[in-house]
Amino acid sequence: MWQTILGILLAALLAGLLVRHLLRANAARRAEPERLFRDAMPVLDNAEPKAGETAGTFLLAGTFRGHEVRVTALADTLAVRKLPGLWLMITLPGPLPVTATLDMMMRPAGVTSFSNFDLLPFTLETPPGVPAHLVARSDQPEPPLPFDLVARHIGPLEDRRGKELLITPKGLRLVMLLAEADRARYGVFRQADFGGTTVDPELLSRGIEHLLDLRQDILTWHDQQA
Repeated sequence: MWQTILGILLAALLAGLLVRHLLRANAARRAEPERLFRDAMPVLDNAEPKAGETAGTFLLAGTFRGHEVRVTALADTLAVRKLPGLWLMITLPGPLPVTATLDMMMRPAGVTSFSNFDLLPFTLETPPGVPAHLVARSDQPEPPLPFDLVARHIGPLEDRRGKELLITPKGLRLVMLLAEADRARYGVFRQADFGGTTVDPELLSRGIEHLLDLRQDILTWHDQQA
């Protein structure tokens, strides 16, 4: 009888510890968007941070000089033989006068959780002067924009943190690396720990300014073709 009672007490204790752990984990996940974006929130008007629908994804929405901006921080653990990365995705949604997608990525190395780059069927020839490790792909065999126009806006990709510049009929996106997971913790526990990384407000504002400049150049080019 005492063994049964002891077993019930131990089971109740373990259940309590499990519930406590889950509650702490949920509380930490709810608090993570504000912690991650706390320094960068003043960059946007009406900034609203929240957790994404999938684990390791955090969102910040707002406006910048009247333009809608969506910011995503995403932990990518799909990379093979590489440390997981925490990626900053800055999206400037809105229709653009282009008829195809143009996706430019630095050092593509397989499937990622932040991009459909590998699903685009056409690899485009890049002209001289672009970074040697930049690869351009599209859903059409010809680029939707002159490469000399695009080349003026690939500066962020030449930075060691720059990864992807995406131009679509529905908007623009810039992807940069925020941090890599702690090597020791990932090697032993397989945990993607990014050491309390926060989004740098200057990095965010520069990225938005860059996309706004690119959008203006695309609109000007389209007007000149009309």
